[in-house]
Order: sequence, then C-alpha cells, then structure tokens
Amino acid sequence: MSNLTSSYTLTNGVQIPKIGFGTWQTPDGQTAVAAVEEALKAGYRHIDTAQAYGNEGSVGEAIQASGVDRSDLFLTTKIWNSNHTYDLTISSFEESLKKLQTDYVDLLLIHWPNPIAYRDDWETANAETWRAMEMLYKAGKVRAIGVSNFRVRHLEALKKTATVQPMVNQLFLAPGELEPETAQYSREHGMLLEAYSPLGTGKIFSVPEMQELADKYQRSIPQIALRWSLQHGFLPLPKSVHAEYIQQNAQVFDFELADEDMAAIDALDGVVGHAQDPDTATF
Repeated sequence: MSNLTSSYTLTNGVQIPKIGFGTWQTPDGQTAVAAVEEALKAGYRHIDTAQAYGNEGSVGEAIQASGVDRSDLFLTTKIWNSNHTYDLTISSFEESLKKLQTDYVDLLLIHWPNPIAYRDDWETANAETWRAMEMLYKAGKVRAIGVSNFRVRHLEALKKTATVQPMVNQLFLAPGELEPETAQYSREHGMLLEAYSPLGTGKIFSVPEMQELADKYQRSIPQIALRWSLQHGFLPLPKSVHAEYIQQNAQVFDFELADEDMAAIDALDGVVGHAQDPDTATF
C-alpha cells in the first residue's frame, strides 16, 4: 500500500514523495517551525516553501530540530518575482540555502511566469532565470528544476532557450479546477503536476457535494479532496498548522474513490474559484 514516502519519478529519475507539506500562508516563526516539525513527525518527507512565503528560515529550523536526515527529505523552494535575472536568481538562491540551512534543494521552481516588474520583457526574464537554474542544476545544488503557474504560452516561450526541460509544473489544482489545457500540455512534455491549495484555500469545506462524499466514505472533506488529487496523478501540497489535521491529511492511502465520484468532483466547476491568470496578476 502507498504511504507518505511513496513517490513519483521525475523525467531525470529523481524520486519525489507523492504528497508534500505546503507552507504558503504559514506565518514565519514558531507557528511555521511547529507545523513543519509536526508534519515531519507525522511522516511527511516532502516540504514545499518559497522565497515569497517568508518562512524559509523557520522551515530550515524545523528540519534541523527534527533529527530527520537531510537525505531522507525532499525540499522545494521557488524563485520570487523580483529575482528574474541570472544574477538575482543565483544570489537569492544562495540566500534561500542559508535560511534553509542546507547546501542543496531537491526542487527549484520559477514561482510565476509574468511578474509585473518584468512584464515588458517576461520571455527574456524567464529565459535568464532558467539559465541560472540550469547552472545550479548542473552544479548539483538543485536535484530538479521546474515552474509554477506557467500556462502553455509561457512554457512554449521557455522551450525556445531551455537546454533542460521543466520537470514539474505546480498549479492551482483542486476540486472544480483542473486547468485542463495547461495540465495536458505539461504532461505531454514530461512534467509532473503538483497541486497547490488542493483544498481550495479552505473553500472546500462549504461545498455540499464534498460533504456528501465525506459522509459516504466516512472520511474528512480534505481526505476526499486529496484522494481525488492523487487519483488524477497530481502531487497535492496540503497545508495546516493544526497537528490533528496535519496527521489526518496524510491518511489518504487506504481507500479509493469510485469512478463516478471522481467524475462528480471533476464537474464541480469553480466551487473553490479558478486559477489566477498570471498575465494579469498585480505582483
């Protein structure tokens, strides 16, 4: 039976645990430290953070305190929108390593494809950011590289200059939001799909159809949503700061959703909102 250490295999052969612990909107300091420590205690071995989250230092502190061997962990961070040049990618990455108290990360992503600071020339900015990430990858400071929030046109543009193709595209994938065009293109080009906000930033709790399925399977609503994500072949990144829910969200490997229930969840269009258009984002 699968569990928290079961993995997908990226195109370069690197193994990535099938569920990651998300840290978006988890406040830096004791809250983040305690949440990550609790996740590691519950058996998570994949932690997802980002420069923009402002909590890389807390993630690093929690990993150090946990006693879990670094080689047993899969750690992701992301290059923020203000750092889309070759030099800033390198220098901000080195800063991330210091905060995370490690000498490598397992996965490095470009967080957004078209930040407002580089909107006039986003293609060049992404190409330069990616060139720096390829260098870090070839130098062994990063075990895999990928993107986040990239749609087809951004991926097509990146392909023009990339010598290493993205291995991951992290998207907003949750019940009622499947980003079909981007998901299909990403998969056809060898990218694993990671699902951020797989519980729809909490909106999932007020969806009656999800409550009905939770009752049917005698599970929590998050467990139904995460199971749905896994059965789509996504890699969900649930977050919580409560020990009980951190543990509960990991208990999704001992049941399966029937095909008709998967289809019913697919059909819940927009119940947790839709993915933000990266070309009109104001950051």
